[in-house]
Amino acid sequence: MPGRQELPSTVARSPEKAQRTWIKAHDSAVETYGEGERAHRTAFSALKHSFEKVGDHWEAKQEKGPSDPQAERSTPEQGETAGGVDANASKQHLYDLAKRLGVEGRSRMSKDELVDALQKANDRETARARS
Repeated sequence: MPGRQELPSTVARSPEKAQRTWIKAHDSAVETYGEGERAHRTAFSALKHSFEKVGDHWEAKQEKGPSDPQAERSTPEQGETAGGVDANASKQHLYDLAKRLGVEGRSRMSKDELVDALQKANDRETARARS
């Protein structure tokens, strides 16, 4: 099963359902597009419909749906994403995640600023988990 071998570390540290979602979408995309970046983008797009990145792993979202404009596309293209942050979530939800991750200055941030700050916090946690 190619998806199991290609499983990103953040997904490997996530619940089994997140892993199954990523693997199934990846393997299907490999059959359609071949191995490579497009298969990975497709797998992450599928994952973002049910999960959001929190720190160094993925957690189930309260409400299913695409996380950002990139995930809304049926065939994801190269481009900017919210890095697993559910940019379509409420500002309160983003604030609560920022609090969990210790993001400073969160009370003065707009929704877009919270998304950016969460993305950076997630990247820091992922880098920390790798080392």
